[in-house]
Amino acid sequence: MHIGNRIKEVLFEQGHNACWLAERIPCERSNVYHIFKRNDLGVSLLFSISRILNHDFFSELSAQFNGNTPQE
Repeated sequence: MHIGNRIKEVLFEQGHNACWLAERIPCERSNVYHIFKRNDLGVSLLFSISRILNHDFFSELSAQFNGNTPQE
C-alpha cells in the first residue's frame, strides 16, 4: 500500500483538503503534498494523521502484511 496515496484518499473521502490537514498536524500545506507522495512515514506522524482523520491506517498496513489485502 502506498501510504501517502491512502492518506490522500481518506482525507478527500471525508470531505477535507490538504490545507485542513496541515492546520491540524500542524505543518505547511506543501508538506502535506509531500506526505501524499511518500510511500512510507514515521510511526509518530502516521499515528497523528490516524488520530486526526479518525482512521486506523495501521490496521490496513497490518492486514496487508498478513496477506489479507493485495499489495500495491
